[in-house]
Formats: sequence, C-alpha cells, structure tokens
Amino acid sequence: MRRALLTLLMAVVTAAGLHAQWLKIPTPGIPRLPNGRADLAAPAPRTAEGRPSLAGLWKPAPSRLIADIAAGLAKGDSIPYQPWAEAVTKERAANLAKDDPTANCIVGGVPRSDFVPYPFKIVEMPGMVVILYEAIHSYRQIFTDGRQLPKDPSPAWFGYSVGKWEGDAFVVDSAGFNANVWLDNAGRPAGESLRVTERFIRRDFGHMDIEITIDDPKTYTRPWKVTQPLVYQPDDELIEYICDENNRYFLLVPSAEPPGRPKK
Repeated sequence: MRRALLTLLMAVVTAAGLHAQWLKIPTPGIPRLPNGRADLAAPAPRTAEGRPSLAGLWKPAPSRLIADIAAGLAKGDSIPYQPWAEAVTKERAANLAKDDPTANCIVGGVPRSDFVPYPFKIVEMPGMVVILYEAIHSYRQIFTDGRQLPKDPSPAWFGYSVGKWEGDAFVVDSAGFNANVWLDNAGRPAGESLRVTERFIRRDFGHMDIEITIDDPKTYTRPWKVTQPLVYQPDDELIEYICDENNRYFLLVPSAEPPGRPKK
C-alpha cells in the first residue's frame, strides 16, 4: 500500500513539475502550417532595421560536434595540430577525459557551448545580444555597442565577446580565454591565445548556421573552420539544469538527449 501511494505521489509531482516548466505552451507570433505545427521553412523574421532576427530558442542539430569537433570540417580538411596539442588530445582520449572541466560543473566556453545538445535562448536588446545556455545554467554577453575587445583581459572561461553585422551575418569575435579551453568532449585544447569568430547566419525561420573559425597559433598551425547547424525549438522553453560534480554522463554519451529533459 505504501509503495502504491509513493508511486502515485511521484507521478503527481513529476506531472506538476513538467507542467510548471511551460514545455507545451505554443510560442506566440511564429508562422504555422495548417496542422498547427511551426513552419520551419518560412522566411526568417527581420528586425525593424531589416536584419534577420536571431531571437528564439535554438538547439544544435545534429549535435555531433560536441563529441568530435572535426566532424564539422569541410570535406578533405583536418585539424592542423601543433605537435604538443595532438599529444594532449590523444592523452585525454586514453584517460577518458578525466580532467574535463565540465565534469566539475565549469562552463564549456566558446565554441563548445554551441555544440552541447541542450537548447539555448538568444535574446536581442539594444547594445547587446545575450545567449542563455540551458547547459550548466550559463550565459554570454555579446556587446554590439561598438566597444573593442579588451587589450589586457583577465582570462575567463567564456572569454569576452563583441558582435557586429556584416550583411545578413551576425559576426561575433571572442578572445580573452583562460589556458584550459576544451573545444569538444574529446579534449582538443586551446589556450589564452585563442580567438574565435562565429558567424550566425539564419537561413529561414527554423534553421540557422554558426560558421566558426578557430585561431590559436600556439595550439594549431593555422586557423580552421567548422559549421554547426541549429534548429529552432517551437513550443518549448529552457528548464532548470542541475550540475553534479564528477558527472560523467556527457563524456560517455556525448550527443544524447540530456537526462531528465522530456521528449517533445
């Protein structure tokens, strides 16, 4: 009897929790098909200035770059390691990435956070674009007020980011990272000389690409590029993320749906 009551109580609590997360409320103001589903192939919305709007809830799809950033390289290209960086990558693969900062609830930084198979929300406002990552409850501020990147920054996990428009592409330059950057779950390294350029290109209502250039002359022999596709997430919302230190889930299952996140 007690077991049955406990099971019933857990079901009620779970149902209430899912409802409270607002996962089924229709996103207002988006194009829809006759069957009520979001029309992901509709034209991209534009701001009052005529630029594509980046705002909304997005998710990497496919999310294969989180396990292996090399999967986003152009055909025939390869990662141009400095010898020490290739050795570090092999060492981390051999020890199952035991020193991965994200296993200790430290944010993934740039561009790794763009690859994680969680939704993230882009918010546009005067002088700034903010990205709210569900993963590890982290965020970025991308300043669009004309400021330059700091010349002598205090090293940071997410670095410092400034953005500007080049035609229909939103171009973000980031620098000022610390010396322990992991570009993916495989442990490909980068450090304080890293500079990342992201070009956000919204192709239509439901699809956007991030074209990413990695430039770290101390770690790689030349700049190299990958592309991460994103898909708009209608009728969904960010949910609470709780990080437990030494959580190995995403190291072992790098592209799976996060545990506890309800299927749509």
